[in-house]
Amino acid sequence: MSAASGTVFHKMTGSGNDFIMLDGRMARAEEWPAERIKAVCDRRFGVGADGFLVLVPEGPAAVRMVFFNSDGSRAPMCGNAALCSTRLSYRLGMAPAEMTLVTDSGAFPTRSLDGVMAELNLPDFDPPRQMEIPLEQGEESIWFAHSGGPPHAVVVVEDIETVAVLRRGRELRFHSAFGPKGANINFVQDPRARPAGRPAETAGPIPMRTYERGVEDETLACGTGAVGCAVALAQLGLLKLPADLLSRGGFPLAIRATLTKEKVRGVWLAGEGRVIARGVLE
Repeated sequence: MSAASGTVFHKMTGSGNDFIMLDGRMARAEEWPAERIKAVCDRRFGVGADGFLVLVPEGPAAVRMVFFNSDGSRAPMCGNAALCSTRLSYRLGMAPAEMTLVTDSGAFPTRSLDGVMAELNLPDFDPPRQMEIPLEQGEESIWFAHSGGPPHAVVVVEDIETVAVLRRGRELRFHSAFGPKGANINFVQDPRARPAGRPAETAGPIPMRTYERGVEDETLACGTGAVGCAVALAQLGLLKLPADLLSRGGFPLAIRATLTKEKVRGVWLAGEGRVIARGVLE
């Protein structure tokens, strides 16, 4: 599109994880340096989003997802962004309902489901391993899970509502145990716990919260983080797969997988990819 007419964008949400999405047939990722992305993702002076994406067709049934965090840094993968990309690619006629999504982390089979839902087939990964990191009050254990996209820490807690997500998330995000680039930090409720004044979380999806690197704040959902949380809880014997986790945005993420001693196999993540609005960036 010409500069005079601006750039058409779609604003989407995946369980509260929101994105600015561009059609790569009309816009190029190279035209969006980090400072420009950071400005448009600003929630006061821009459109506001957790991430920025450009979708580029790569054949009759494949689309490339070029993904950036809200700070302008390029990221290899994001589960909720993948679900949104699948839905928008189908809606815009870039690909059929069943397609391949190409990312910097590899190519993933995905498909659009009824309504606003989509699902993503993640590759096999190593079972989560427990980390020797000192625990704070209310924390039961900390695990490392590379369940797709960025590396994830899973912190099993007694009460998800009392977690100091910003302070503790920032501390763990930069912990040396997770390497120089750090990790997303996911806090997940122990299903057995009975927080004061509330029943144990046994009747519905297990709640989780995320401190996300690149956003450097709490976000309302994390798809691949939900996978890591579900598998870590399954490894602890605290739930059975398939299972649903509840994002901070209030929407469930469905995870199915087979856990073995060697690998986590047959991993599928299902969640929403809903268009909120369409507009023009001036």
